Amino acid sequence: MDPTDAEIPEPLRDVADLYTGTVREHGPAPRSVGWKSADQQLLRFAKLVEVIDPADAAGGITVNDLGCGYGAMFEYLAALEGLKLSRYVGYDISDAMLAAARERIDDERCELVKSPRVTREADYSFVSGTFNVKLEATDEQWGAMVKDAIGDLAARSGRGFAFNLVTSHVDWKDEKLYYADPLEYFEFCRRNISRYVSLLHDYPLYEWTLLVRKEA
Repeated sequence: MDPTDAEIPEPLRDVADLYTGTVREHGPAPRSVGWKSADQQLLRFAKLVEVIDPADAAGGITVNDLGCGYGAMFEYLAALEGLKLSRYVGYDISDAMLAAARERIDDERCELVKSPRVTREADYSFVSGTFNVKLEATDEQWGAMVKDAIGDLAARSGRGFAFNLVTSHVDWKDEKLYYADPLEYFEFCRRNISRYVSLLHDYPLYEWTLLVRKEA
């Protein structure tokens, strides 16, 4: 059952309102989820899916997507050559985003859920951009929420998971965004989840991607 708005943590309610407004303004498009272009969105997806073992890809995988927005990652995965997508569960806290996704996607493999956290078991889980916008929350509050969400990803992902965050290695900051130290999160995941962790900080966006595999 979808949670009521009252069950969504207070810092996330303003975030839900923000994305409800952007999808109404821009429609189901990269700009509605904060990306400047489709190319940048696709680059992020390409980095995230590096966590997938090719043998798993060919055999069929199940996926969680936290902060699925209008369903762009489902479309990316469904079209990805060499990947057999068996089931996809997308989670979001904006009713308008979920409505846009349901209107776009008519596929029995796709389930869309209103939730601030992953609740289904899956082979792999992904988070693209969901952790970036903190609005009025403090860095400490937001960082604690991110680490709680990572704990959920670890518990619900049988093979591995991947997420991205805006890097703290910048010379200008927007007070509404959360800038994360990549080494802090690398160590958090290595110490608490798995020693098979890869940090990607070598692509032309002001962010990084962390890949966490349960096994080598």
